[in-house]
Amino acid sequence: MLQNVAAVVLDGVHPFELGVICEVFGIDRSDEGLPGYDFAVVSAEGPALGTHVGGLTVSTPYGLDRLEEADLIAVPAGSDFLRRPYPPDLLAALREATERGTRVLSVCSGVFVLGAAGLLDGRRCAVHWHHAAELSRLYPRARVAPDVLYVDEDPVITSAGTAAGIDACLHIVRKEQGPEVANRIARRMVVPPHRDGGQAQYIERPLPRSSCDTVGEVLAWMDQHLDEEVTVEQLAARAHMSPRTFARRFQQETGTTPYRWLLRQRVLLAQRLLEATDETMDTIAGRTGFGTAAALRHQFVRALGTTPYAYRRTFRGPEAAA
Repeated sequence: MLQNVAAVVLDGVHPFELGVICEVFGIDRSDEGLPGYDFAVVSAEGPALGTHVGGLTVSTPYGLDRLEEADLIAVPAGSDFLRRPYPPDLLAALREATERGTRVLSVCSGVFVLGAAGLLDGRRCAVHWHHAAELSRLYPRARVAPDVLYVDEDPVITSAGTAAGIDACLHIVRKEQGPEVANRIARRMVVPPHRDGGQAQYIERPLPRSSCDTVGEVLAWMDQHLDEEVTVEQLAARAHMSPRTFARRFQQETGTTPYRWLLRQRVLLAQRLLEATDETMDTIAGRTGFGTAAALRHQFVRALGTTPYAYRRTFRGPEAAA
């Protein structure tokens, strides 16, 4: 049973990510019939810590010994977590915690602390998409999933960006104490108890401006004619190559096939149209080359893990999602 929770912080902690953990586990809602948690903020580097917000500090009387009684240890994000060294006694405490069955949760860049402790080795893990490449580089034995909100590889739970920390915290509550408790906490926080999709829908993927030597002009033409059906043979003819040579050069210079490149650019265009216009799904499907709203929905879900309707509602509000 989840009863004892500790949030362990380092100098430079991000207040919002720490606040996410405090909001879910640190507020006593027992007068509403919800379970209470024995909650503490634990410092790994002395009683007073700075934050990345000017003039704001965090002070706590609890040290690392408080982690020994925790059922869940949460590590929020902090400044320079991608580069800074971590206290060896903190890393040892996290390893010992998982060995005795304690769950460990990271929020955003807090995952780098878990990586330094060796807790990501062989495990699938989540991180903010902006940090995914660096996490993979630093901890090559980790199986980084850059497009999900959180990953539960019990006893290690990792979450992506700030709001994904809320998702992961509520997931733990739901897992331990049932959906009713998680739903009621979410209702008090005025957040959805569970979000569909993953962070792929939030990743910035601007259209590439190719520096390709031989297929650059064809890429530019494809970019301007996304609504048209084209074949490799037609594209090869524009590049004055045989289809086989064109396909090989395209793969070498873009890292993908013409079909996959075209599909990705069509999804990107659909994202922009959903964010910035009131055009119907049928109109967007026509402009992006998918043809029908059903085909648009199918490819959108495959690429982003959410529907066009839900995507528009997320970025423009419910009134624009019709």
